[in-house]
Parts: sequence; structure tokens; C-alpha cells
Amino acid sequence: MADERNQDPQMDAAGLYREEMFTDRKVGAIRQLTPVTAQGAPDATRPVVFVGQAEIMTNMGPVPLSFEIEGKTLADAVAGFSAAATVAIERTVPQIQ
Repeated sequence: MADERNQDPQMDAAGLYREEMFTDRKVGAIRQLTPVTAQGAPDATRPVVFVGQAEIMTNMGPVPLSFEIEGKTLADAVAGFSAAATVAIERTVPQIQ
């Protein structure tokens, strides 16, 4: 049975986010997803979401990691990056093995 999302690929106008990328060019990156209205104005009724991105090296090469980071500000996300990345690594390593 086909996935319903593939049947009607409509974007959700009530669930739009503006994406900004921040990186230290060493460890990884943080995507800041700021909720916006369909007109592109900030939507203060929904929280900003932070998503960390990093890679771990394996015998088969680099494996990308993506993980949500708790926080209300970019500074919170930077401070929480390491802990969130560690959890993502601990969850991923057993799957690789």
C-alpha cells in the first residue's frame, strides 16, 4: 500500500519553519528552525526547534547523525550540543554493529 504522503505532496502551511545553519567548522552544525506563518512572518505561537548534525567515523566511513537539542536560544543549543550528540552516538553505535 502506498504511503499517503506520496499521493498528495502538499506542504503544511501551518507547519512552516525558516531554517538557519550555524557551525563551528570543527565538531558539527546546529540548524535553527524558526516557525513562520504562510506569509513568512515569525509565528510566536510555536517554539523554535534546534537540530544538531555531526558525523561519527566507522570502519565503513562517516555516518551522519541528526538529533534534536533542547533549548530556547542558540546559546542553549550550543551548550547542549555535546550531551545531545553523545546520546545520538550511544543510540547509533549499536545499530551499526
